[in-house]
Amino acid sequence: MPQFPTLQPGFHALGTDFFSPIQPTPLSDAYLAAWNPVLAAELGLPDELEHIEATRDILAGNAMPTSPPAITTVYSGHQFGVWAGQLGDGRAILLGELNRHEIQLKGAGRTPYSRRGDGRAVLRSSIREYLCSEAMHGLGIPTTRALALVTSSEEVYREEVETAAVVTRVAPSFLRFGHFEHFFYAGNHVQLQQLADYAIQRYFPDCSGATNPYQALLDTVITRTAKLIAAWQAVGFCHGVMNSDNMSLLGLTIDYGPYGFLDGFDANHICNHSDHHGRYSYANQPEIGLFNLQCLAQALLPLLDRDAAIAALNGYQAQFETAHMARFREKLGLNTSVEADESLLNALLDLMQSSRTDWTIFWRRLCDFDSRPEAPNAPLRDLFLDRTAFDAWAAGYQARLQREASVDSARQTQMRRINPKYILRNHLAEQAIRAAHAGDFSEIETLHHLLARPYDEQPEFAAYAGFPPDWANTLSVSCSS
Repeated sequence: MPQFPTLQPGFHALGTDFFSPIQPTPLSDAYLAAWNPVLAAELGLPDELEHIEATRDILAGNAMPTSPPAITTVYSGHQFGVWAGQLGDGRAILLGELNRHEIQLKGAGRTPYSRRGDGRAVLRSSIREYLCSEAMHGLGIPTTRALALVTSSEEVYREEVETAAVVTRVAPSFLRFGHFEHFFYAGNHVQLQQLADYAIQRYFPDCSGATNPYQALLDTVITRTAKLIAAWQAVGFCHGVMNSDNMSLLGLTIDYGPYGFLDGFDANHICNHSDHHGRYSYANQPEIGLFNLQCLAQALLPLLDRDAAIAALNGYQAQFETAHMARFREKLGLNTSVEADESLLNALLDLMQSSRTDWTIFWRRLCDFDSRPEAPNAPLRDLFLDRTAFDAWAAGYQARLQREASVDSARQTQMRRINPKYILRNHLAEQAIRAAHAGDFSEIETLHHLLARPYDEQPEFAAYAGFPPDWANTLSVSCSS
């Protein structure tokens, strides 16, 4: 009978200044509700593991695989723009590494960094993380992954009584900007350098040969962050809680809490009900990315030349704008670059804003745009309140396509590889959550399968690509999600 493999130490090598050993809290009545066979295969796990009771026990935190001791890491950070001091893995427990990927249990009980929390994750938020991390992977956006979801009848208390669950998260590393902030603000510069050396050696080896490897590290993280947020903007993804401790050093999307995808376009959309001032709105995400990079650069200053660090940060905006326009040229089906493209895009976004045009449906319908001068393009036109204004924009778009001799059939095929038909809308996740609370986990599997191929037509799932129902407007998510 196959067994869960022996895990290897990774972060453990840094020593106990960086983490605390911990034993997960057993989860009663554990049930393996979801298993990701594709990711399991990528990690080299045998298929049979899904059906073995010992696997469920390990992923519930009820037993430990053969491995180094489980640990939780310490970090600090800025939350909603304010220094929050020491934080740390309050409900995440790192088991070890498998094929150079960290295996982490989220929701497996209290840790030394739980503060007043119980260290548990609730079923609704666990379903949302399991689905969205894999949906983002399907979209081709850098992200942590999800191997499994374990549920339970064990009660936990949030705004109301809920049930506990554990997500098995997977990533090359869960290093955050906040890990570096912790040691900088504590004045522990020896440990700061030790952590930076570890990160460069493990994850950024190309930086090691630079004149200042730490500056090269900052430069690389700036570039990755700019590209990541440009990718978010392109698919209408709102993270919801971009605190510096929720920013991945590797440029991954991490910590799926009060996230959301845009339905009707509103640049000022706030997906986090706890974000009372809109700090983390869709439009603010690029700027908040820079704020968090400034936090990281500040933390690395003992290892950097200050002027070089400032110059690198000053280059972020140009990198973001380049990545952003590259993404949207692809979404528009443009293979060349002209100066007027930005104006063309901005005019479109203004139109979409005024009509609250559905973000995903618009871009998918644009894939079928007919560039003949008198083509009506009715399916697109009908998405706008001001049809005359859309006609004017469409004429400009037609002229731009003709300028580069675009061929409709080739462009349409190309655009369908960029503009997804399916995303994890809030109401789809909510339907899966409601079904799971009733004991039916099949909708999780359906969405997981569907969102692994978001650019494919998948006509059998066409209903999942429709407009959100009216009741979706009443849904809200908060930091407790």
